[in-house]
Amino acid sequence: MESLDIEVVSTVGAALLTSAMLTGVARRLALSRGVLDVPNDRSSHEVPTPRGGGVAIVLTTTAAWLALVLLGKLRTDLFIALSGGGIAVAIVGLLDDRHRVSAGARLAVHLGAAIWALAWLGGLPPMQFGDRLVSLGWAGYALGVVGIVWVLNLFNFMDGIDGIAASEAVFISWSGVPLALIAGLAGNDSGVSAAAIVLGAACFGFLLWNWPPAKIFMGDVGSGYLGYVIAVLALATTRESPVALLVWLILGGVFFVDATVTFVRRLARHERVYEAHRSHAYQWLARRWQSHRRVTILVVFVNVIWLLPCAYLAAVYPAFAVWIAVGGLAPVAVLAIAAGSGRTERVD
Repeated sequence: MESLDIEVVSTVGAALLTSAMLTGVARRLALSRGVLDVPNDRSSHEVPTPRGGGVAIVLTTTAAWLALVLLGKLRTDLFIALSGGGIAVAIVGLLDDRHRVSAGARLAVHLGAAIWALAWLGGLPPMQFGDRLVSLGWAGYALGVVGIVWVLNLFNFMDGIDGIAASEAVFISWSGVPLALIAGLAGNDSGVSAAAIVLGAACFGFLLWNWPPAKIFMGDVGSGYLGYVIAVLALATTRESPVALLVWLILGGVFFVDATVTFVRRLARHERVYEAHRSHAYQWLARRWQSHRRVTILVVFVNVIWLLPCAYLAAVYPAFAVWIAVGGLAPVAVLAIAAGSGRTERVD
């Protein structure tokens, strides 16, 4: 089992401070160059705000992970899987923030990054369903690619109000650490827990600037990157414990449910699901309450009070993990639909 020794703790502290400082630098550069997210009829904000702050997360996390590799705290294959595809996703996101990249080009990069990760991880690991371990073989590669690309994009979809994506990334990353230590999900020295807690620290440093009212947005460069590396970390943890994928699914339940329900309902209405919109549950709530802060705090509350205990139970009782996941996510789905997830949008 991994231990968070002084070298890892020092790297975490450095990542938090560096991310906070780099975010400030990114904000000044964005303001000086006019890189602003100007509100339109599909926006959830009302004031032009600098964007692209996710660069700070990408640079800080990559440097911190490299330090962990050099310290012998993170396996090289996991570092390459995370950073190789993550940087590619971040670059196309940065270009999209500045010049707009076609949906086809973005998808091609996302697919390539997902294939890259699975090649280095050795495919989709066996997963536990009840008392059985299920190995999907080559079909697991296809499922794994679809899963990574979906998580990558859902983080982009859900990054629509102040603080929500960064706080979600902090929660998912940092919650995986106590679960790993308590439930034994990190059974070898791959460095998954160290990598996750460093990612959370970098996101927390950015969140100091992004908490409502946000002084800077992360942009596609940050949201796509976060979705990718979180998906890869989840798959890497599943190499060590077959039930881990369900645990990560529960931890990210708010994002998975809202994004998936909205996508399915819009698809059923034959809408262009790749176009910007404001029909996620969190967006409806932000308009109804006229507050980003209240919605983000609500998401944090649901995560800590409900989803974290469910994830812990799934980790401790792996034979019942599927049913715990269903029971944990079902109420979230009901609340999301009641709040408006995927409802036909009316732009005032």
